[in-house]
Amino acid sequence: MSNTITKRELVGKICAELDSAFTQEEVLQIVQKVVDEITAALSKGNKVVIRNFGTFIVKEVKPKVGRNPKNPAKDVPIPARSVVKFKVGKTLKEAAAKVSL
Repeated sequence: MSNTITKRELVGKICAELDSAFTQEEVLQIVQKVVDEITAALSKGNKVVIRNFGTFIVKEVKPKVGRNPKNPAKDVPIPARSVVKFKVGKTLKEAAAKVSL
């Protein structure tokens, strides 16, 4: 069974490993700044590479025709849009392969 780790829990774990070199508030600011910088780079169409972890890429999904579940006979146009894709890095892939669910 998998558990969810929140940003606050992640900050707590980092603080514990750093043996109070930083306060939780300082670590929270650092983690938030990393998230903000990744978001800013992706919003400009840039690729973000974190070696051995993975790569974040913005891809465009082409427009397509969907179906309305309440009225399957009616076509619903779905416009083109940009989505974020994540390509797993080698180290993360190997670590995830060892997980038993």
